[in-house]
Amino acid sequence: MKIAIILGTRPEIIKMAPIIDEIEKRGITSCLIHTGQHYDKEMSDNFFKDLEIKSPDYNIHVGSGSHGKQTGLMMQGIEEVLLDEKPDIVLVQGDTNAVLAGALVASKLHIVVGHVEAGLRSFDITMPEELNRMAADACSLMYFIPTEESAINLLAEGISRKKLFITGNTVVDACFRHLEIANKAGIQEESLANLDIENMDNILTLTMHRAENVDDKERLLNIISALKELKDMNIIFPIHPRTKKTLENFNLFDELNELDNVHIIKPLGYLDFLILTSHSTLILTDSGGLQEEAITLDVPVLTLRYNTERPETVSAGGNILVGANKNNILENAEKILNDEEFADKMKNAKNPYGKGDAAIKTIDAIEEAYNNGLLDIKAPENIMSSFDRKMIKINEDVSVKEFEENENALVHMVFDGEKMIFPLNNLNLKGMMITYDVYQ
Repeated sequence: MKIAIILGTRPEIIKMAPIIDEIEKRGITSCLIHTGQHYDKEMSDNFFKDLEIKSPDYNIHVGSGSHGKQTGLMMQGIEEVLLDEKPDIVLVQGDTNAVLAGALVASKLHIVVGHVEAGLRSFDITMPEELNRMAADACSLMYFIPTEESAINLLAEGISRKKLFITGNTVVDACFRHLEIANKAGIQEESLANLDIENMDNILTLTMHRAENVDDKERLLNIISALKELKDMNIIFPIHPRTKKTLENFNLFDELNELDNVHIIKPLGYLDFLILTSHSTLILTDSGGLQEEAITLDVPVLTLRYNTERPETVSAGGNILVGANKNNILENAEKILNDEEFADKMKNAKNPYGKGDAAIKTIDAIEEAYNNGLLDIKAPENIMSSFDRKMIKINEDVSVKEFEENENALVHMVFDGEKMIFPLNNLNLKGMMITYDVYQ
């Protein structure tokens, strides 16, 4: 068996590192394709070395550009590699242009696509990431899903439950793996090392990069106004170059930089940033991935957004959406700082993304599919059977598997009267309302 892995950005490399590890541990042949979506020396060379994973077998060197141009160049380069390598399955992770390109090309070549971190939905189609993840899911045949909630999103879109594997999120595996590497190496960035965070109290780590915040002066003013009043917190802000430029254009950079409790530093490498977040009292961010890392590291997070494709972190109690509302930011930040019970509840929120064994579960599922011949995509040899889609309430003791065998059916959605439930094989359906396909 040969597994091809397509990577384009730093978060993809971070989250796929545990899977790459697991593939190598089992002696499975692999092919690592880096699109070069974020191409620089760190991304192409040092970053893989820092994370102690092998260098890519191919680097397409796409670089930056418009969505269309970038995706088109990726597709061309990925197609050439896949035609040469002929993998049994292609893994893509997340929601970048590399994911879109890889999923489209592999599916057109009749290669099974496995989508790692499938099923996430913000339900905001103005986000490029939302379109990418939806398109990738449309091309996939194996879905490696972080949570039951994300699995239910895919069931609602008509995907068969038999293609869905609730593995947890590899971000948990990655955080544990990489924090160990980071602590071993120590802080590398001088601007962070000089802050002596080991002996600093009440650290608030701030990140902002999304256009809806950074390009909106009113939102920036609200956020900065809140930061001015958080005088009891040491605010550490590894500033993105684009964010810095926008703040300067709005004449807001100096105003923020002159605050005694605000420490604006250079952008950090991933390992240094992981050390910083692990020492934080609070994270204030508009990042998606950082919401996952925060709950994994038991750090309360306030998200500077009005929606999230990580709603499980909010439901679990480790994340609060505050938008760019000054009062929301201040009220919740001060409660985390001054209300021990409130802070402990956020810190101890149950991680919805699992225990750190997502990579093992993912490769287990792929090996089982390969051994059962399910990674061979062939044209159908039998005439398609028709089916009726039905909905009924189940009144007897019967499991999902038993119902499907008895009725020659496929269960889709299960509702227990209060919430949707993922239809695992051994789930007892008594008292449940279900939708299902029954085959003629």
